[in-house]
Amino acid sequence: MDLSRPRCRHWRELVLLASLLACGTRQAYSQISIDPESLLGIKGFRTVLVLQNVTQDVQEYSWYRGANDTAENMIVSYKPPSDTWQSGPMFSGRENVTRTGSLVIRRSALNDTGNYTARVDFGNRTEKATGCLSIQELEKKPDIWANASSVVEYMDPVAAICCTNATSVNWYVDYTRVSSNDRMTISPDLKTLTIHRVSRYDRTLQCETESIPEFPWRSEPLSLSVDYGPDKVQLRTSHIILNGILSAKIGSEVHMECNAISRPSPKYHWTHNGSLVSLSGAKIILPSLSWEQMGRYRCIVENPMTQLTMYREFQIQEHRSEHSHVVNRGFYISGAKVVWLIVIIVLSSVYLCGILIYILISHFSTRCLLPWVKGGVLAGDWVSRALP
Repeated sequence: MDLSRPRCRHWRELVLLASLLACGTRQAYSQISIDPESLLGIKGFRTVLVLQNVTQDVQEYSWYRGANDTAENMIVSYKPPSDTWQSGPMFSGRENVTRTGSLVIRRSALNDTGNYTARVDFGNRTEKATGCLSIQELEKKPDIWANASSVVEYMDPVAAICCTNATSVNWYVDYTRVSSNDRMTISPDLKTLTIHRVSRYDRTLQCETESIPEFPWRSEPLSLSVDYGPDKVQLRTSHIILNGILSAKIGSEVHMECNAISRPSPKYHWTHNGSLVSLSGAKIILPSLSWEQMGRYRCIVENPMTQLTMYREFQIQEHRSEHSHVVNRGFYISGAKVVWLIVIIVLSSVYLCGILIYILISHFSTRCLLPWVKGGVLAGDWVSRALP
């Protein structure tokens, strides 16, 4: 919840009322006035008393220390027509008047608290306004303390206390402002933050105080060491693992590496067919794969701080390529030979078709000419007989 605006304005009004009562006077409500928001200053910072409802044609702005605009109380004056400034007896070297008539006090001090009177000369009339300035001192930067600095993620809680007298306290986790939720709780007095289940992202804790509106002070970050993991155990191998199977040829070199996200860095162990491998570490290299090295491998990742263990496993088998056997036993023809084979087949087909057509034509031609041949022989014989 954001309480900054309504609470700040209410708090500012209370401070201004208290300062006015302490000064023994109140804001003079004439045509010109001093902005009440500017009557609160901070020690060591610049304070600007802002004039309001000032019309044009101003001949002179004059500021006085106290409720009276007497000569001995004058601090500084400014004449717009000639653009000149003149200091008075109460001038300390830190005051100045802007061209709009506001009084600027550099490096405000606690003894600057008190009444200030502004007089504006319009030539044909003079108007005055008085206000009581209150200079406040910022509270020192708050300190922060926690009951633990090294915790385990999702297992250990941590409680932090903001050492301050301020009543307005904000909390920041990893530089982000937080409020009470299902994972953390802020006490009713706002000075204690309890994280019930610490996350790896809860790296820093800070508290912020705002004893004076719009002037917050934030503590130095308190670092937490959060142990977590191992998470996301991954295998990287020199050969592709498919469905938990790593296929490799006998005599080939095989690389196997295991990685995980963990704090602190985890310990790695390897097992082969259930037996612990003497080599310990994240990486194993088999220079020349043998039949004895076939089988199931398991990478075990252990975090001694979180007492969590995870593993990944796979199996190494001999690489067998069915496609290569089919190619060796099959018939292989190059592209050029395929073209020549097609040409030969086409030409052979044409040649065979030609022979077939010739045979058919010859057969039908013989059957059609036979009656005529027989008729011709008979006719010739009859003619020869008729002749004497």
